[in-house]
Amino acid sequence: MPNKLINETSPYLLQHAHNPVHWYPWGEEALQQARALDKPILVSIGYAACHWCHVMERESFENEDTAALMNEYFVNIKIDREERPDLDHIYMDALQAISGAGGWPLNVFLTPDCKPFFGGTYFPPVRAFNRSSWREVIHAVHESFRTKRGEVETQSQNLVAHLQNANRFTGGNAAGVIGTGSLQLMADGILHSADKEWGGFGRAPKFPQTFSIRYLLRHYHYTGNQEAVEQALLSLNKMIQGGIYDQAGGGFARYSTDTEWQAPHFEKMLYDNALLVSALSEAYQLTQDATYREVIEHTLAFVERELMSPAFAFYSALDADSEGVEGKFYTWQYTEIQDILGEEASLFCDLYQVTPEGNWHEGHTNILWMPRSVAAFAAEKQLNEEGLQEKRKEWHRRLMEMRGKRQRPLLDDKVLLGWNALMNTAYCDAFAATGNPHFRELALRNMAFLEQHFRTADGWKHSWKKEARIPAFLDDYAMLIQAYLRLQEVTGDTGFLEKAAALVKWLQLWFLDEESGLFFYTHHNQNDVVIRKKEVYDGATPSGNALMAANLAYLSVVYNKNEWYQQAQQMVGALGQTIVRYPGSFGCWALLIQQLAQGFREIAVVGPEHETLSNEVLQHYIPGKIFQQGKGAGENYPLLAGREGTNGETRIYLCKDYTCQAPFVSVNDLLIAL
Repeated sequence: MPNKLINETSPYLLQHAHNPVHWYPWGEEALQQARALDKPILVSIGYAACHWCHVMERESFENEDTAALMNEYFVNIKIDREERPDLDHIYMDALQAISGAGGWPLNVFLTPDCKPFFGGTYFPPVRAFNRSSWREVIHAVHESFRTKRGEVETQSQNLVAHLQNANRFTGGNAAGVIGTGSLQLMADGILHSADKEWGGFGRAPKFPQTFSIRYLLRHYHYTGNQEAVEQALLSLNKMIQGGIYDQAGGGFARYSTDTEWQAPHFEKMLYDNALLVSALSEAYQLTQDATYREVIEHTLAFVERELMSPAFAFYSALDADSEGVEGKFYTWQYTEIQDILGEEASLFCDLYQVTPEGNWHEGHTNILWMPRSVAAFAAEKQLNEEGLQEKRKEWHRRLMEMRGKRQRPLLDDKVLLGWNALMNTAYCDAFAATGNPHFRELALRNMAFLEQHFRTADGWKHSWKKEARIPAFLDDYAMLIQAYLRLQEVTGDTGFLEKAAALVKWLQLWFLDEESGLFFYTHHNQNDVVIRKKEVYDGATPSGNALMAANLAYLSVVYNKNEWYQQAQQMVGALGQTIVRYPGSFGCWALLIQQLAQGFREIAVVGPEHETLSNEVLQHYIPGKIFQQGKGAGENYPLLAGREGTNGETRIYLCKDYTCQAPFVSVNDLLIAL
């Protein structure tokens, strides 16, 4: 008999709908039940592409005896962290305060009034890996709540007080942070953690850290620092050659479990691919290296093939597992390659490190990866590189034909506003870098879907599957505003600016903390969270506050609203030197400080041929620009006001701090001036 999750739309929650555990979704019914029965609440948080979430479900939540104990002792609530990131953030912070570590599945125990007092991540069914068994944990928590209720209550109150104190920020002075000295310190900090051999930052597991890569690319642009650009490009190149990149089908996995980027955790997330496309677009603009363009196109082809609905909405993720085995959909047996490629298999296996015994820990299983580039391999084997590239395309086509016959990983087909906005931005960035009109058209179609299905009279929604659900969070709005700004740049439609500015004003009304200038993560009227957090860390996705500070700074120039620029500085000041000391954890903030210190390049293309010239301008690497285009003067925008093409000529205007040079008639003249 199904439990209370059966009426949910989240694929993750529906996976658990037939567990013998009496799961509830988060909501008043479950919370009222806990209060009425005076039972502790078990909140278990995960997501559809989470490997260890599936493992714990099979081992414990599907076990009748274990489920009976959980049902007797607790009110059990399942949460999809991607549907309710607000709850995930609060209870993950609580777990990190309790244990110093975090991750998913996140299992946290609450008092009947939702205050956390104990938690952990994965627990095995029997004691192993220096971890207590799940049954031991639930017995111990039940006994503590029954016999030491006062201590439990005190622990929960102290923990909530700690979370509230950690959430306090005051407005600071950004003057000591926004300067060229800080820019070099942040570059040094990023480079200090860099892997100079295999690219990336830190040790395994390795995440893409695209904000750090983009910071180094821009640092090189502004300073000529060769070490910065070499590390940024090395990082992208090694990921492109690695198993984290799906060599046959395109697209990036979430992270690599090893230093060399060979063995990924095979889940594919929409947001990772969006952020990597944006970073690759900057690298292509800077270098014009055809490899980056190829990977942009290959990755977006994967997105459209496997993560896009017929209505141009982007789905959330693909699972790491298929047939209960991690990576089975993406890995290969040596004999399979022989059967598919015949006499060319030997060269393929040499390039991609495929061996009879296998190159991964799951015996005889191979992950396709290249420890050296195609160019280096071709030179080593005395092959024509162009010819080898053509062979690779044919090899990939034949492998994909075979892969298409396999059982596919689970698709998490919920549509999230913020992640779609990130991918929308990525499509705009890809259009800017490559000039491919398909990318711009798809961004417009996706935005039309978002506006139709997520926008309501009382604000936007966060998640959609058949219907829009859950009020949008700060990062949804921040990412949406960023997408509107990019769409305006690549289309010249100032209506997108108006929509962005209207959202900023709405957020000022319902999300703003006036003392710090930062924004709360949740709407003023949301009352089912124990605290209203202010998220500031840049993790796998940028923090809503970092993006909002960047949006405010951008729009302050567009509309000549100095108070928005002052708020962006106030937000930077609230974090202060923390950003400079830890640029890897505050990567989006670091990019903002870099931009504020270097100043904006204000570029307007005005006249009858504005679209052609604009597309040419956009293909060049000009970080820190504010860009507008149009046929004639626009009185509402200082950058366009009073400017028109002369004698039918289209003119390019370059300004900084509203001090402008004489207009140019060619993009080359603009680039010389820059």
